[in-house]
Amino acid sequence: MSHNCANIISPDMRYPFDARGVAKRFRHAAIFGALDSLHPGETMLFVNDHDPLPLLAQLQERYGDGIEIAYVTREPGQIVIDFTRK
Repeated sequence: MSHNCANIISPDMRYPFDARGVAKRFRHAAIFGALDSLHPGETMLFVNDHDPLPLLAQLQERYGDGIEIAYVTREPGQIVIDFTRK
């Protein structure tokens, strides 16, 4: 029997991604990979220790209107953002 990760759906369609645990040199590639794997309507709950403004600009350039960006928490040392695929 084979395993297909695409069939596993979170009940709220919100998947956590803690960037703090990813090596800096791999971080953006890992984030793009995670976002590319989302289906329309699914959300990645992104956690970081700083406001990723350069990343947000890259996401807007790469996905345009295909992604919604909404801050959940925006405090020094604690940034939480919902990235939702449209």
